[in-house]
Amino acid sequence: MSHIYIFSPSGAVRDQAAFRRGVRRLQALGHQVEIDPGALLSHQRFAGDDAERVAAVARAAASGADVALMARGGYGLTRILPGLPWKAMAKAAARGTRFVGHSDFTALHLGLLAQTGAVSWAGPGLTDDFGGEAEPDEIMAACFDDLLLGQGEGTGWRLPTARGAAAAVADPALERLRARPVLGATLWGGNLSILVSLLGTPWWPEVRGGVLFLEDVNEHPFRIERMLTQLLHAGVLARQKAVLLGSFTGYRLTPHDRGFTLATVVQRLRGLVEVPVLTGLPFGHVPTKVLLPMGAKVDLALEGRDAWMVWGHA
Repeated sequence: MSHIYIFSPSGAVRDQAAFRRGVRRLQALGHQVEIDPGALLSHQRFAGDDAERVAAVARAAASGADVALMARGGYGLTRILPGLPWKAMAKAAARGTRFVGHSDFTALHLGLLAQTGAVSWAGPGLTDDFGGEAEPDEIMAACFDDLLLGQGEGTGWRLPTARGAAAAVADPALERLRARPVLGATLWGGNLSILVSLLGTPWWPEVRGGVLFLEDVNEHPFRIERMLTQLLHAGVLARQKAVLLGSFTGYRLTPHDRGFTLATVVQRLRGLVEVPVLTGLPFGHVPTKVLLPMGAKVDLALEGRDAWMVWGHA
């Protein structure tokens, strides 16, 4: 049985039925679920005012829990980054508390890595991933169990089949990765919008030679390209050993796009950078997501269309 601490550092929990379902499901699995006293607060669109949410993060760090799990994402963490107890969170991580979340939680992940070097986990949230009307995704749930049991050692996935004219052209960067795996690189990244918003701030980790993973939701491909281009012009992409693209969901193409799609964005990106760009990473605002150790050392290999990332040795 694991001790799971539920807290709300970002948006207010509007779907309290999903919150309660998520808690019940975790309890049914035998876990001790502790709910932060501010988890269901509401101030404007936030789960409490800024000071209340800073206090919630501090309580999560002091909880001694095996996992400090976000209730939901939304928006709010970037407002409170200057006040977060980074040293206390790093000490909690060293004692074994895994901070888990995604979406807006990316700001906490990146800030913790930048400020302390501590590892946290990009992964599910309570309401969307454990509290939905359908049962939690089996792969996500299995990965979460592995984290609790200390058994997670890596993940693998198959790159989607290439389409269009680019299908007949072998990507030189991918061929180099097939011939020479990436070894001992720092894994980092998360939600693209949040990540770009931290560029140039004290909560931006200066990772060189890393493996950068990205995802987003409700962002049209032209906005995704604009953010990727910012990372390109800032030199961030060129300093990585690989870029992994997860799920980009929730957008709608229009007749005005005239064939401009996410595949167009990826094809252009591959033509602009020398590092391998891998698609299909099972992570993002989707039910099937793996858990990824933010700040850990990983090995990355590609065999045919099968990608493998290992961190169990780190």
